[in-house]
Amino acid sequence: MTDTDKKPSLRRARWLAGLSAGALLLLPTGAHAETLQGALAKAYENNPTLTAARAGQRANDENVPIQKSYGLPDIGTQASYDENLIVPGNSFNSPARSLSAGAQLTVPLYQGGAVRNALRAAKYRVEAGQADLRATEASVFSQVVGAYMDVIRDQAIVQLNQKNVAVLRTNLQATSDRFEIGDLTRTDVAQSEARLALAEGDLRTAEANLIASREGYIRLVGEAPVDLQPPPPLPNLPATAEDAVTVALTSNPDIESANELVNASKADIGTAKSSRAPKVSAIVNGGYNNYLGSLNSGVPGVSVTQETSSAAAGVQVTLPIFTGGRRSAQVRQAQSRSSQAIEQYIEVERGVIAQTRGAYAAWQANERIIAATRQAVSANALSLEGVRAENSVGTRSILDILNAEQEYLNTQVQLVSAQRNSYVAAFSVLAAMGKAEARDLGLDGGALYDPEVNYKRVKGELWDWADDPAPQQVANDTRAVPAANAGVPEGPPSLSPQ
Repeated sequence: MTDTDKKPSLRRARWLAGLSAGALLLLPTGAHAETLQGALAKAYENNPTLTAARAGQRANDENVPIQKSYGLPDIGTQASYDENLIVPGNSFNSPARSLSAGAQLTVPLYQGGAVRNALRAAKYRVEAGQADLRATEASVFSQVVGAYMDVIRDQAIVQLNQKNVAVLRTNLQATSDRFEIGDLTRTDVAQSEARLALAEGDLRTAEANLIASREGYIRLVGEAPVDLQPPPPLPNLPATAEDAVTVALTSNPDIESANELVNASKADIGTAKSSRAPKVSAIVNGGYNNYLGSLNSGVPGVSVTQETSSAAAGVQVTLPIFTGGRRSAQVRQAQSRSSQAIEQYIEVERGVIAQTRGAYAAWQANERIIAATRQAVSANALSLEGVRAENSVGTRSILDILNAEQEYLNTQVQLVSAQRNSYVAAFSVLAAMGKAEARDLGLDGGALYDPEVNYKRVKGELWDWADDPAPQQVANDTRAVPAANAGVPEGPPSLSPQ
C-alpha cells in the first residue's frame, strides 16, 4: 500500500476514534436520557424518508436483471381447446372439436450491442442510486442534528424566559411595595407591569417554539425527545474551507451520483445506435393438434388421422432499412441527454463547492458570534448588577433595571442560538464533505443497511417466480406518541448561556 493509499485510511480511523471518544462522554445519565448518537441511530432505522429511499434503490436494482433478460433465451408455450358450435353446411369433414398446443424457443444471437449497452447503463444507474442513498442518509442526519439542537436550544430559551418572568414578578412586587411607602411613582409600577406582561408573552412564544421543535424531532426520529444530552464535539472538522472542498470533491455522494449518470448516458448512446444494427435470433418451435375423434374423411368407412405434430428450427435476421429518420433521431436524443448529464454534473459540482464553503463560513461566523456573545453576556450580567446597586442609592430608575434585565436576557438567548447554529453548521460541513453518513458515524443498534447486498441477490436471478414477500411497513408511525408539551427539565440548560 502506498503512502497515498494510507492517508484516507488514517483519516477515517481518526474520524471514527474521535466520534467514539465524544460518544463515550455522552452516556445517558438516566434510564430515559437520549444522546445525539442514539437519536441518529433511531432515525437510521425508522425514518420513512430513508426506508422509502432504500425501497426505491431496491427497485432500481431490478433494472439490471430486466436488461439482462433481453439477451437470454425466451421460452413460451400456448394451448387451446375449441368447440365448433355451428358447422358450415358445405363442409363435410370439419372437426367438431380440437385441442392444440405449441412451444417456441427464441435465442438472441446478436442484438447490435443493445443488450450490452443497456445493461451497462443499468449498472451505472444502480451505482448512482447507491450514491443517492448515501446523500439521503446525510440529509436525514443533518435534519436530525438540526431538530435535536432545536429542542435543546428552545428548552434553554424557555428556561431563560421562565427565569426572566420570575425576576420581573419579584421586581414588580418590590416596586409595588416601594410605591406603597411613597418611594416610587405609579409610573414605575406601570413600567414593571408592562415589562412583565411582555415577558409572559415572550414565554408563551418560546413554549410554542419548543413544542414545534419537539414535534419536528418526533417526525424525524419517530419518538419523543426525552432528556436530551449535550451533543458530542464533532471530530476532524477541516482547518480551512479549501480543505473541506478538496474532500467534498472526492467524497460527496451527489458528485458521485452525477458522475455515474454521465456514464449511464454515454451507454444510452450505444443503445440508441444499436437500433440501426441487424438483429439475429435462433428460433425453434413445435406444435401438436388433436381433433379428439371428431375429424372424418367425408367418405363412409374411411378414417383419418386425428393427431398431427410439427417442428421447425431456423435463424431470423432483422435489418431495419428505413424508418423515416426515427433511428437517427433517437441517437441524437441520447447524445443530447448525455450533454445534459455532463452539464448537470458541473451544476452539482458547483453546488457542492458553494454548499461546503457556505457551511464552513456559517460555522466560523457562529464560532466568532459565540465568543463575542459570551463577552456580551458577562458584560450585561455585570451591568445589571451595577444598575441594581445604583438604583438602591437612587441614581438609576426602575426603567434602567428593566432595560438591563432585557439586554441580559437577549444576549443569553443570542448565545444559545449561536451555539445551536454553530453545531448545525459544523455538521453541515461534514455532510458536504461526504463524512456524515451512517458508515462514518459509527451508529449503534445493529448492522448498517448495505444496498450492495440486495443488488448482488437480484442481479443474476433467472427464475420467473422468485418474488419477494409482500411489502410491509418498516418505519413506525407516530400516532401513539403523545403530543409534545412545553415542559422543561429541571437544572441548567444543555446549551450554556454563560
